Amino acid sequence: MSSYVRIVHRPSGLLLAEGPLGWGITPFEGNYYISKKYLREAQFKPNFTPGICPYKFLYVWLDLVLPHGEREKKLGWLYWLPNPLLPFIWFRVALPGSHPSLVVERFDGGKEEANSGEAKNGKSRDRL
Repeated sequence: MSSYVRIVHRPSGLLLAEGPLGWGITPFEGNYYISKKYLREAQFKPNFTPGICPYKFLYVWLDLVLPHGEREKKLGWLYWLPNPLLPFIWFRVALPGSHPSLVVERFDGGKEEANSGEAKNGKSRDRL
């Protein structure tokens, strides 16, 4: 069974990414590393705020530019000087798996799961 994921910006309804889990969209440490092929309507622009991870190396924060020109600051990041031992993070937009502005839906062979921060009964859901 193939699995895929869809990531939507909750306030605007903008589809940010959609594609198969694996090399196209790689889940790692609760985050999703997305190749350009699977980015959808989103426009991410670097805000040139750098960051460093001791084992993934140097990254820059990305702002989401919404259709009406507003920006959601630091919604994602991109490794500009990535660790050569982790090719699935090389030059990919990364989005957090649990962020209040994101809805992450995973589909596993016809079974749909949503990680929208709240379950239908109002209780909080675990990260997928």
